Amino acid sequence: MAAYGARVRRLREERGWTQEELATRTGYSSKHISAVEIGSRPSTLKFSGALDGAFGLTGTDQSFGRECQQLRRGVLMEGFPEYVHQERKAVEIRLFEIGVVSGLLQTPEYARALAEGAVARGAITAEQAVERVDFLVERQQVLERERPPMLFVVMDESCIRQLVGGPEVMDAQLDRLVAFAARPYTVLQMAPFALGERRSLSRPVNILTLPDRSVLSYAESQAQGHLERESGAVSYLVTTYHQLAAESLSQADSVAMIKEIRKGML
Repeated sequence: MAAYGARVRRLREERGWTQEELATRTGYSSKHISAVEIGSRPSTLKFSGALDGAFGLTGTDQSFGRECQQLRRGVLMEGFPEYVHQERKAVEIRLFEIGVVSGLLQTPEYARALAEGAVARGAITAEQAVERVDFLVERQQVLERERPPMLFVVMDESCIRQLVGGPEVMDAQLDRLVAFAARPYTVLQMAPFALGERRSLSRPVNILTLPDRSVLSYAESQAQGHLERESGAVSYLVTTYHQLAAESLSQADSVAMIKEIRKGML
């Protein structure tokens, strides 16, 4: 609710509209608009459709109607839709992952295995698992644009050691990582177990640089995601990320590690 409301407010302010003006354009009261923006009133499909009409988002992948459906179905973690919206605009993306391969680099089979694991635990339904994978594949299209963002990825060694989906799925996933490292707009580094206490980050982190050079960070707890815009906190994460990258293997050595682990899985 908070992330949804923050996005409504941001789009409204970008257009120079008051809450009263948005209320007029949607057919809702300014009190309703205010309650949604501060996160005290949940979104509905009807209201989301009105917002899409006002903001010109009807039928787009950024529509509020689509976001509302995904949140209501439990497909996405709270706070994540707002992050994805910013990710689509980013000119640089920096990722650090522990335990599993970063989403933007996952094969559909690897992503499906993770989703099916969540189904087996009772965390989501089979239908939600399909929607998660579909959403991830669509999200990865950001890397196929004519001018894709520069993507820097540091992954803990556990990401490629942990067997997900069986040997064949993992073999294809590691092969995709090798191909990813060869792309012109990407940098892939492994943070080996040997780093020990020199590994400066202990949880996954996403850092976005937007076209105006502003920087956002995103991190998740067990229950929700949080998009951080406050410069002090973001600057600290950027510094910590670069410290980790400096301690990690070079891209060439990282690819060599991936190939070596892949041979052991065949």
